[in-house]
Amino acid sequence: MRPAALRAEGWGWQHAGRREWAVRGLDLRIEPGERILLLGPSGAGKSTLLKAFAGVLGDDEGDGAGRLLVDDQDAGAARGRVGLVLQAPDANIVLERVGDDVAFGCENLGVPATEIPGRVARATAAVGLLVPQDRSTAALSGGQQQRLAVAGVLAMGAGAVLLDEPTANLDPRGVPEVRDAVLAATAGATLVVVEHRVDVWRDHVDRIVVLEPGGGVLAQGPPDRVLREQGSALAAAGVWIPGFVPRAARSPRPGGAPLLAAEALAVGRDGAAVARGIDATARAGGALAVLGPNGVGKSTFALTAAGLLPRVAGRLEALPALADGLRADPIRWRSRELLPRIGCVFQQPEHQFVAPTVRQELAVGPRALRLGEQAVSDRTTEMLETLRLGALADANPFTLSGGEQRRLSVATALATAPKVLVVDEPTFGQDALTWAGLVDLFGRLLDEASSVLAVTHDERFADALGADRLVLA
Repeated sequence: MRPAALRAEGWGWQHAGRREWAVRGLDLRIEPGERILLLGPSGAGKSTLLKAFAGVLGDDEGDGAGRLLVDDQDAGAARGRVGLVLQAPDANIVLERVGDDVAFGCENLGVPATEIPGRVARATAAVGLLVPQDRSTAALSGGQQQRLAVAGVLAMGAGAVLLDEPTANLDPRGVPEVRDAVLAATAGATLVVVEHRVDVWRDHVDRIVVLEPGGGVLAQGPPDRVLREQGSALAAAGVWIPGFVPRAARSPRPGGAPLLAAEALAVGRDGAAVARGIDATARAGGALAVLGPNGVGKSTFALTAAGLLPRVAGRLEALPALADGLRADPIRWRSRELLPRIGCVFQQPEHQFVAPTVRQELAVGPRALRLGEQAVSDRTTEMLETLRLGALADANPFTLSGGEQRRLSVATALATAPKVLVVDEPTFGQDALTWAGLVDLFGRLLDEASSVLAVTHDERFADALGADRLVLA
């Protein structure tokens, strides 16, 4: 493997339909074999820069300026030299079986067929993806999909490996496991990692580079020096800096009346259970954090609790304070009945977007409830302000950064004022300021006697909400 050099010369990118530039006037040189931690607040253009270096930003997606070079040639002409793991795990998947998907990049690079099985086996073992190679990629959890994506890039042996939030969907045990696998498998290659949590990578990179929203480089240098000299300013801008902990907005308090109860519940798909024996209650004014390793059925439980998947066995009951005259089983409710009772935020936010602009997306739920146009407008404006999305009101949801998409997906669920909010990894990809804002927002929901059921690996988030714990294993 020959390490690749990466260079930006006055580079910028403006997404189609957007007034503001995601990145502008960026000058940056990454030497062959250098390891970089790329930081910045949500929306600073980190993911955009990685996609551009990998040559996957299309001309119809926006307008560019300046030059991006890989080994002194245009980045778009050097795709075989760069491997990219996208922020959304399922966006990396192209084939139906695990082994085939990991092999896909190798095959496109013309790796001899006799070498590919060994590469696939080593890569999947390195990242801890311990499933049969004929396992359906659609059956993987979000965390397993993330391991799959990293394995595919590692198997390629690219000269530069670009990773966008590679550990964000992993359980705490899996974070150092995958990080160490990446470091071992990319020894000698150029490595650029986007990760909000600095402490995971700070001791394993040569340099930190911080991007300024809509601009170029805000700060760069050896990790210890940047954190020592710029730590306070970076924390104030929303970068997760060790030792700077956002203030939690809510003190723990007990929940009130039960709204949704599970007893001996088994959840799964197509009648096959992935988790059994679940006993849990969501209460008015209370939060429930659903924890556990990747692949144990947390997201499946969340979708079942939200009335979107039928239970396999056991009991899931909406209590009178939630059902309000409807049948007790949420799966039997119509969508208009579900909206003001249970809201749901999917693990992959882009899976729930249906409108061409952020403002129109926020209006979908209120309009489905047949609210008047003034009420729809008021609710939409409130959500834009609350989730700091006002500047993006006319943007296409699919052009937003991962963190911005997550904020939008939460806002769309809140727009119908549900009594129970089911959220899957709500703090994934969020900078520290947005994290604190989400804690404050969910805290206000709890104060208003709503309930929050959150699938999360973020123990700090669960602590901040004073949440009860449900641990699946």
